[in-house]
Amino acid sequence: MEQPDRKKHWENIYQTKDLKDVSWYQPTPTTSLDFLKEFNIPTNAKIIDIGGGDSFLVDHLLDLGYTDITVLDISASSLDRAKQRLGDRETKVKWIVADAATFKPIEQYDFWHDRAAFHFLTDDQEITNYIDTIQNSIKPTGVLVIGTFSEQGPKKCSGIEIKQYSETTMTDRLKKIFAKVKCITVDHKTPSDAIQNFIFCSFKKLATR
Repeated sequence: MEQPDRKKHWENIYQTKDLKDVSWYQPTPTTSLDFLKEFNIPTNAKIIDIGGGDSFLVDHLLDLGYTDITVLDISASSLDRAKQRLGDRETKVKWIVADAATFKPIEQYDFWHDRAAFHFLTDDQEITNYIDTIQNSIKPTGVLVIGTFSEQGPKKCSGIEIKQYSETTMTDRLKKIFAKVKCITVDHKTPSDAIQNFIFCSFKKLATR
């Protein structure tokens, strides 16, 4: 799917579906928060949530006292919904409307979080571009956490084909730049009671010689 069509698709989703009607609805993103705690990410760390849309991760980060949060999504409508939900607190967050495949950060981050954005990149060049962006935009001591549909998960999301990953394929894709810390599989129950199997992997940057 070309970029303009992809953006149009997601704007339509967020303009026509209620928050609790989308499959990724998750009031408490427990897995993501557990990774944050595991790495003992300090509250002044620079955190970016890729494809964050109107997810509740930003709410929990603010509740935990994090002060440097960026949320990126291709859909301006999704970010507007998050801003409205947060009220006055939305000014404490940096909001970026961009396609993850072409995003060019102007900052470096301590914690790069991506729940279900990466698996929408199915073109090899887009995947390569995205990984290059991560490499250039995570600090040497930074942490990368990526969650995608597993090989036991759905093959499509919101009518779009996705790329499934296993621990092996995820690690192989990133091994030249990142060292795997751990991978876990998680069952996510959608509002319609369907079960989606995810794989979440955490990585640290390889030391440069």
